[in-house]
Amino acid sequence: MLGRIFTVGGFTLLSRLSGFARDIMLAAILGAGPVADAFFVALRLPNHFRAIFAEGAFNAAFVPAYAHLHGKSTASAKLFADRIFTLLFAAQIVLLVVALWFMPEVIALLAPGFKDDPARGELAISLTRITFPYLLLITLVTLYGGMLNVMHRFASAAAAPIFLNLSMMATLALAALFPGAGYAAAWGVLIAGILEFLLLAGDAAKSGILPKFAVIKLDEDVRAFFRALGPATIGSMGTQVALFADTIIATFLPAGALSALYYADRLNQLPIGVIGIAIGTVLLPELSRRLAADDVAGASAAQRRAFDFSLLFSVPFVAAFLTVPDVIMRAMFARGAFSKADAMAAGATLAAYAIGLIPFVTIRSAVATFYARKDTATPVKAALTGVAVNVVLKVALMGSLAQIGLALATAVGAWVNLLLVLIFAVRAGYLEIDRAWLASLAKFAASGAVLAGALWGAARFANIYFASIPAFRDELALLFLMVVGAFVYALAILLMFGRGWIFSLVRDRRSAI
Repeated sequence: MLGRIFTVGGFTLLSRLSGFARDIMLAAILGAGPVADAFFVALRLPNHFRAIFAEGAFNAAFVPAYAHLHGKSTASAKLFADRIFTLLFAAQIVLLVVALWFMPEVIALLAPGFKDDPARGELAISLTRITFPYLLLITLVTLYGGMLNVMHRFASAAAAPIFLNLSMMATLALAALFPGAGYAAAWGVLIAGILEFLLLAGDAAKSGILPKFAVIKLDEDVRAFFRALGPATIGSMGTQVALFADTIIATFLPAGALSALYYADRLNQLPIGVIGIAIGTVLLPELSRRLAADDVAGASAAQRRAFDFSLLFSVPFVAAFLTVPDVIMRAMFARGAFSKADAMAAGATLAAYAIGLIPFVTIRSAVATFYARKDTATPVKAALTGVAVNVVLKVALMGSLAQIGLALATAVGAWVNLLLVLIFAVRAGYLEIDRAWLASLAKFAASGAVLAGALWGAARFANIYFASIPAFRDELALLFLMVVGAFVYALAILLMFGRGWIFSLVRDRRSAI
């Protein structure tokens, strides 16, 4: 499993790095003003639906069912995939037609604050009509990716998002050929969806599993899929409802609030994607396979290692985002139309998001134990409770803290969600929280505290030492902090856990998993 995690995580890291290059171009060209706000609404709408129905609910319901059928009969698995593909395609076509037809009403609902700025509202409508077909393409990509993951082919699905970044960078570079930079970015999104679809469809065809249109028949397997899909959709909606609330509320805030949320979330998504999603993507089919073979002990060990990996790699991000978010934002985006004041606002928002980074990263590993057992209903209780807390806090904090309050509310809601999922898992006997695990958590917390202190001191030193440098001061400071942070954290982990623990993680790659 470790090798597959590094495969997914490696490609996801490349995606995030190319995504940063894309965002640097976006920040320099669009800045943090009205055009940027309109584009980010156009980008968020299909992405919200994708996260709810495609990557979230669909994978939770489809992957365990497909893995179970594939283990019994390849023909049964293929027929099941064909029927789900047909239903999925038809549903997405209907959704696309309805959304395009009623786009003004959709934007009025999701961005009501644009009502007082007609130009920004009209631009958001036009851009969303370009980006929304991306949802159809990426939903099919998710289906193909889930099927390939069951066959332990993770590379193409993990690499596909790179096309989004490269495509948008290409269209932004040719922005003079479009009516405006916002239109260039929107067309880049749609072109990326086509490229991602072709990549995954090609890999599925090469593997002999490319689904085809089939006569729809609601047999027991399909009915079981929909029974799992319903609760999974509600559960996936939790986070997305919170993000929808961010978008709606931020449209009432001064121009630039949406952009600050976007850039802060982009950095926050680096560990979530490279660590949390990568581990969760590999863990779900792994748990499904082990539980189908009645290997409960192996499944439990795999999940415990998934938590260890998640914390090992996410703690440094928490420490950095909480202590030096301003340095990170200035180094990454403060150029062109994106000012240092914009970077400061986005940095404060990033620090608020970082409070919830641990649950953001670990939640997919936590719920995987339920999804692998085809229980998609239990995580819904936790998700809905978390989103209720989240939305109430957003309304309470938006007045005094603006977009920072929105990010802070999201972080608190994420902690509520994770803690409830862990409680439910322990009660059901799916997870055991023993002294060894609690001791491990304490060691990770101590390592993070040591790292945070080192970064804070190093940032003060860099602020004085690099003050006279005329150019690339923030970039050099960030590089210095990365070197200091890597050394201090590696030393802290070695002292806290010892070499034996580190070597055991590597040895598990060849043994238990």
